[in-house]
Amino acid sequence: MLIGKLWSFTGPRSYFVPFFRHFYNSPNMAKSKFEYVRSFETDDTCLRNCYIVVRLDGRNFHKFSEQHGFTKPNDNRALGLMTRSAQSVMEELEDIIIAYGQSDEFSFVFKRTSNWFKRRASKLMTHVASQFSSSYVFYWKEYFEEQPLLYPPSFDGRVVLYPTNRNLRDYLSWRQADCHINNLYNTVFWTLVQKGGLTTAQAEDRLKGTLAADKNEILFSEFDINYNNESALHRKGTTLLWKKHEETVIRRMKQPNAEEKEVPVTRSKRRVENLYCDIIGEQFWEEHPDILEEDNC
Repeated sequence: MLIGKLWSFTGPRSYFVPFFRHFYNSPNMAKSKFEYVRSFETDDTCLRNCYIVVRLDGRNFHKFSEQHGFTKPNDNRALGLMTRSAQSVMEELEDIIIAYGQSDEFSFVFKRTSNWFKRRASKLMTHVASQFSSSYVFYWKEYFEEQPLLYPPSFDGRVVLYPTNRNLRDYLSWRQADCHINNLYNTVFWTLVQKGGLTTAQAEDRLKGTLAADKNEILFSEFDINYNNESALHRKGTTLLWKKHEETVIRRMKQPNAEEKEVPVTRSKRRVENLYCDIIGEQFWEEHPDILEEDNC
């Protein structure tokens, strides 16, 4: 009908010329001429049957924490904001089966069978990084209230593949061991500064060459602090999991030949749960057998 009406138009010929010039020069008609540039893209598809881990790290967060007045050695506001941002990522990408975070980093583990973004590493990493960064800015005021965000934070990311359950567990164990090492050092360091009256240079010099036992001894003998009684959040980091829970809602329903009435309906839903526990030992994995998929021989 449209073509018939156009050709039946009795106006001057100049009316049709712009129309057809636009039609034949449209992007759709010229697409094949330029789409060769796609051949320059490299294939970054992640290998099948592997867990995909996307790890984010805060870029230059030492400076960022100083300029925003983070409490030393641990700022619960900052840790809470990191966790909230990670929850946002998991809620957006439901193929993430577990996430682990400490300090200014978070690792997200995609299940082996995930086909999000056709398993393209660049797509997965950029989506996780952008969702996390935007959430960090979006939820800032909920955690820092009157403290203004002076400039946008940034996070770099990487993608690593782990083919076996043992590989994945060792990776997560490595990150939690790193949390323990860093937090023990920071706890002793800032205790020496804040309670011991040392300068940062003196505290750093005092801790040179010390082992974990030495650091624990300094805390206990000089400041009556038992490191094992410190917050599990600080010592163990944060683990995020999907947990099923029952939810009861009231719905108005009408039965045949009966009046409409309110009826309780129970349904199962998934939500992200925070845990502050050991993930290196066997107990955690025995309590959550649904995280890992069976290794293929």
